[in-house]
Amino acid sequence: MLVRLGAGEDPAEQVQADLLGRWSEPHRTYHDHRHLHEVLTRVEQLAWHAEHPDLVRCAAWWHDAVHDGRAGDDERASAALAHRQLGSLGLETWRVALVVELVLVTTRHDPGDPADPDAAVLCDADLGILAADRGRYDAYAADVRREYGHVPDELFRAGRAAVLRRLLSHRRLFRTPTATAWEQTARANVSRELDALGVAPG
Repeated sequence: MLVRLGAGEDPAEQVQADLLGRWSEPHRTYHDHRHLHEVLTRVEQLAWHAEHPDLVRCAAWWHDAVHDGRAGDDERASAALAHRQLGSLGLETWRVALVVELVLVTTRHDPGDPADPDAAVLCDADLGILAADRGRYDAYAADVRREYGHVPDELFRAGRAAVLRRLLSHRRLFRTPTATAWEQTARANVSRELDALGVAPG
């Protein structure tokens, strides 16, 4: 993919090795290589909706490349990493800028512009876990809790509930025509997790 976009083969392999190392960091229990694989798989399902599918694939590789579970600014750090690494590979400036912009869209999981098919594909691929079968969804929720194991239960429940409520407040969770079929399952899963948290409405 990087070679198709204009990178040299050896530098591209070095960057990919660095990314794989980041996604395999031992503290990651959800934002790990499995999450990366699932997002990339969903990008392939949705790629025909994208205007620049290879750049969406790049953004998927970088969207959680930096993740420590504490800073609260991992997406912006991931975007900065994408800017540095893709720039070092000699990709055209507009391509680098688009990947950075796509990574930043994942801070809010809302493409904003309904006419932006690339952002829609990436957001749908990232949020697709919400529409997983019950067993996979429950494993995802448990993995997220472990990843934030340093956060006390009460604070975690309140923070997680706020995230889930924000998701449910969106008129649509998914934007691409293919992913709209996931909507009902996703909302049911999110509502079930929210109920299980036992946090008073707020």
